[in-house]
Amino acid sequence: MAQDREDAQKAEEESSNLSFEELLEELDGLVNELESGELSLEKSLKTFERGMKLADQGTTILDDAEKKVEVLLQGSDGNAKRAPFQSGEFDS
Repeated sequence: MAQDREDAQKAEEESSNLSFEELLEELDGLVNELESGELSLEKSLKTFERGMKLADQGTTILDDAEKKVEVLLQGSDGNAKRAPFQSGEFDS
């Protein structure tokens, strides 16, 4: 039981250093493992829990990125002004 907690803590520390792309890659691997149906119930639950933590971290990264994104708009005076990014603004 103590080993499981140590393993979980180590995995969480390692995932905090992952880039967004690495995080997605690991999540994809976890999904593939779960979908294979070859994991025990206990291993499936641990894998699912790890995936949920990674998904939360990914959401945090995306939220932070969205807050940083600004679109430069041309002001009426000819000078550029900053405006917050509007989600879906450029969707076609």
